[in-house]
Amino acid sequence: MARVLLIDDHRPAREGLRLALTRHGHTVDTADSGEQGLARLRTFAAQVVVLDLALPGMDGFDVCRHLRDEGDLPIIVLTARDDDIDVVAALEAGADDYVVQPVHARIVEARIRAVLRRACRTSGRSARPEGSEQHGALSINRASLCVGKHGRRVRLAPTEMRLLLTLSATPGRVHSRHQLLEAVWQHDFLGDSRLVDACVQRLRAKIEDDTTTPVYVQTVRGFGYRFGPL
Repeated sequence: MARVLLIDDHRPAREGLRLALTRHGHTVDTADSGEQGLARLRTFAAQVVVLDLALPGMDGFDVCRHLRDEGDLPIIVLTARDDDIDVVAALEAGADDYVVQPVHARIVEARIRAVLRRACRTSGRSARPEGSEQHGALSINRASLCVGKHGRRVRLAPTEMRLLLTLSATPGRVHSRHQLLEAVWQHDFLGDSRLVDACVQRLRAKIEDDTTTPVYVQTVRGFGYRFGPL
């Protein structure tokens, strides 16, 4: 069970979700604004943040960006609109997953279990005998989960790390978006390819010299993505 920080300014929705998650065994702290949520994290050791995007003052997008600048805490956002504008913007800001409102507690609880399972499996990966792998200027150590480029460490969020580990395990192999959803997000249903595309863009921004001509995470039009350099 997880320690969850729930940030939502709508009290009935916040309290309903808090009670439901508590019944599932989670320890839940709440905040009604982005500023209050960030302050809560100083004293509440959350394992995952569930965040409404439509917050007064500091909105959910700003909170996402702040949390990503500070570390790799998993973030699930709640959005009122299932459209590209909000969803893609939230994913590009650093969210790991999203749930469309009105929220069903069982769906949020399932997403919480999924992000925690991903984080656990990432941290539990074993090293290859040769230790760090070298792919061009990029080094990947699967034991320590350290990624470097030109000798400098590259900090990745858990979902970005899992995506890189999955792709780099089989250089040159093309992975469909659906295969990556199952391997990285571990959804047991046909998920949304926006999760994959947004995470690819975030990963490219950190490891590529030029995101318009990617060397490491390459698009294979009509099929998916593969890892290079080839």
